[in-house]
Amino acid sequence: MTSRGLTYDEFEIGNIYPSQARTVTEADIVNFAGLSGDFNPLHTDAEFAKSMPVGERIAHGVLILAMATGMANWMGIFEGTTIALMEQVTRYKGAVKFGDTIHLEMEVSEKKPTSKADRGVVKFAVRVKNQSAAIVIDGEWTLLMKTKS
Repeated sequence: MTSRGLTYDEFEIGNIYPSQARTVTEADIVNFAGLSGDFNPLHTDAEFAKSMPVGERIAHGVLILAMATGMANWMGIFEGTTIALMEQVTRYKGAVKFGDTIHLEMEVSEKKPTSKADRGVVKFAVRVKNQSAAIVIDGEWTLLMKTKS
């Protein structure tokens, strides 16, 4: 069976893979609060959030990170070729408000062969941007990928 994903050999340093965008809804935040148990008033209490620096409720940072992993999968570049997600480094750079539209950009920053010929390590610089192109999350993801052979 052929997979749609790219192999270690097909990733080139400097290549950028952008995802489709999506709007973060109140339902996303409510569902995530219920799933995670994180009912911090920054996310769930409109009156409380008015008194905070952003002035309104914001999405959970970890929710946006989870959405980013989904966006990475929408691209199809990892379908059937990823062996493991080895590491995620995450830096939260800005708030995501209800109604913001976000997308993911992944840039190949490093490639390293392993001692096994059927796999290699690919590191990506990862950026989640809002509708104004402001970076709300940046970081690095390191993946163990299959090779062509």
